[in-house]
Amino acid sequence: MNAKKVLEIFKRFKKQNSHPTTELLYKTPFELLIAVVLSAQATDVSVNKATSKLFPVANTPATLFALGETKLKTYIKTIGLYNTKAKNIIKLCQLLIDNYHSRVPHDRTALESLPGVGRKTANVILNTAFGEPTIAVDTHIFRVANRIGLAPGKTVRAVEEKLLIVIPKAFQHDAHHWLILHGRYTCLARKPRCPDCLIADLCEYQDKTRAPNS
Repeated sequence: MNAKKVLEIFKRFKKQNSHPTTELLYKTPFELLIAVVLSAQATDVSVNKATSKLFPVANTPATLFALGETKLKTYIKTIGLYNTKAKNIIKLCQLLIDNYHSRVPHDRTALESLPGVGRKTANVILNTAFGEPTIAVDTHIFRVANRIGLAPGKTVRAVEEKLLIVIPKAFQHDAHHWLILHGRYTCLARKPRCPDCLIADLCEYQDKTRAPNS
């Protein structure tokens, strides 16, 4: 995809949604970190339902650690892999208390050293909590980047690196959210909603769907 098309795609995304953000509900960087850890292989809706009950009770490293693994599970048991996530969250809280004065570190290496936090989660925190122009490539972004010809790649890391090259710097901070929302609501996995797509005329997907009776 040429640079002119890429620029137009992100101009349209910005015009449609000038201030995109995550659909996870949070008030602090720590709440966001916990929500993102919980969101692995789970929907934002399911995470928000759980954290709406959890965060009023415990929303700091100290209070969550004090809650303990067993009690934490009662709040997140509706979320996939909750046993592992509970264990990781308690260990994560202890590390934040012991090593980072109970603050979420603004550093990739430090973030990725936390239990349950990989590169994708670190990218979300760096972008959404700290304003860095990182792109967390999830299944939606990986699909969209490959399908429309924006940044084809065989691995998540390859797509991430290519996106940071092809997306104009002025749009990099919000690109992560625009692409996720586009994949979640328009460029669907099984049947993309091409007739309703904002960028259908720019997209290089060869098998576009058509509107009924067209």
